[in-house]
Amino acid sequence: MHLQAFHHYLHVALASRTKYKLMTCANIFKRNFSSKPGPLKHPVALLDQSLISRLPVSCITLFEAKKKKNLTFEAIAKKLNRDEVAVAALFYGQAKANEEDVKELSNLLDVDYSLLCQQLYQWPDRGRLLDMPPKDPLIYRFYEIIQNYGYAYKAILNEKFGDGIMSAVTFSTHVEKETDEKGDWVKITWRGKWLPFSRF
Repeated sequence: MHLQAFHHYLHVALASRTKYKLMTCANIFKRNFSSKPGPLKHPVALLDQSLISRLPVSCITLFEAKKKKNLTFEAIAKKLNRDEVAVAALFYGQAKANEEDVKELSNLLDVDYSLLCQQLYQWPDRGRLLDMPPKDPLIYRFYEIIQNYGYAYKAILNEKFGDGIMSAVTFSTHVEKETDEKGDWVKITWRGKWLPFSRF
């Protein structure tokens, strides 16, 4: 049932004020628009075995536990109160966990707390995962975007902010899914502090 049709039925039910129609309306809503979680539409992301030699041991521990629990990064992120991109980066050894992250991951994934402390309280060795240009088609698309629009971004940023760079350290990013009559769309937001070049 379309939401518009449901709204029409609700309007009729409220106008008639009959108990039967209101109960029927409630049942229709429950049946068609319940927010109860269903089965995952896509399988959860697992660790690509070809990357293991480049990753810290914590990645294997975390991904194995993620697989057993069949949890998405979105579900884990809600528990950690962090963005799912930040959590995925943590799983790939590209971000650092704090004490609260370790506690929540231990509880959620049923992994020994002391083991996680030992593995996660390390300084991340960032940037070792990718060869340039990237070989994976999806990741290559980001590289291609910068190839095509990099100088356009630079020119506009210089006009708006002056001579500087966007920080990738004081930084956040978020991925959203949008759907319309033409299909599914990816929306990715980058938010970085502007860092002016120093004059010396």
